[in-house]
Amino acid sequence: MRKTIAFLFLLALVFGCKNKRPEMGPPKLPVYTAKSEQVAIAKDFIGQTYGLFDISIRARVDGYLEGIHFEEGGTVKKGQLLYSIDPAPLDAKVAEALSMVAQAKTNLVKAESDYRRYKPLAETNAVSQTDYDAAVASYGAAQASLEAAEASLDYARIQQSYARIYSPINGIIGRSEAKVGDYVGREPNPVVLNTVSRLDTILVQFHLTELQYLNIVQYEKARRTVQEGPKEEKPEVILFFADGSRHSELGNVDFVGRNIDPTTGTLLVQASFANPNKLVRPGQFARLRIKVDDPSETLLIPLKCLQEVQGEYNAYVVKEDNKVEFRPVEVGETMQDMIVIRSGLKVGERVIMEGINQVRSGMQIVPVEAEFKSVRNNQ
Repeated sequence: MRKTIAFLFLLALVFGCKNKRPEMGPPKLPVYTAKSEQVAIAKDFIGQTYGLFDISIRARVDGYLEGIHFEEGGTVKKGQLLYSIDPAPLDAKVAEALSMVAQAKTNLVKAESDYRRYKPLAETNAVSQTDYDAAVASYGAAQASLEAAEASLDYARIQQSYARIYSPINGIIGRSEAKVGDYVGREPNPVVLNTVSRLDTILVQFHLTELQYLNIVQYEKARRTVQEGPKEEKPEVILFFADGSRHSELGNVDFVGRNIDPTTGTLLVQASFANPNKLVRPGQFARLRIKVDDPSETLLIPLKCLQEVQGEYNAYVVKEDNKVEFRPVEVGETMQDMIVIRSGLKVGERVIMEGINQVRSGMQIVPVEAEFKSVRNNQ
């Protein structure tokens, strides 16, 4: 009996010790102190690059391609011969037009001779008025026939000149769409033979949705650009490429479309950039960052400090007694990994940066000031 009592006492002692856990203090959580910065409001857009001029080289007459006189993908100069088309059919048309001119000149000489002979006779009534009028009409018709024949000759010579195709600008030429011996200039054969691009300046075109447009024109600088057109004070534009690298030159907005396209619901905008090394080529992906308002004092915190529920944002603010307060905030523009706070938070207040899911309003924590390196400072 005594052994049983002793065993039960020992068992109670063991289980009683296991149930007594050491009390844990408040959790340590990293916090970020809200700061005010001079920030210029900027927006990011996706676009595509174009040359300052992208000119299609077209075959303006049809025929067999006789020669290609450039290196594909190389540079060409204005007036340089690019293509030659077999000129034989065109030469024949010029010869035919020359014969028509010669015949018209012969007819004119005869008609003029008749007119000059009949004119003094008509003045003395030596010939009938009918014969004189016929001579005058024949002379006028012969003059008109010569003019028509000469116009046909000019047209034939213009067509003949199209057999040799020259570069309209200095630039870089692409791959030829036709080879020597191909019949060109008439569908379904190649009509556009190539494209020459001028690349010392590059253009980037992008589109704003109607909602983006309405949002942007709330800012004074953007509104002036839309209303007055790009003037001397042009919004600066930064160009980023597909790999995240940045173009060395700043650009300017130089064109804002007249209207929202009803078929797409978008507004066309164009920016231009100097391209001194001609490294940027037409057709590249482009991400643009445009400053839409001048710098002003703005409250920023890391995006990771916020929670979003059905479009509403909130943060956990650490008060002076280190207790957590759940607080809704009004947000503005997102800048990479930072976000603008319009209301709900003051400069110097601390917000929990990590472990948001572990806390609740009124909970006590041990705040640990954490450093946050924003990626936007590296761009």
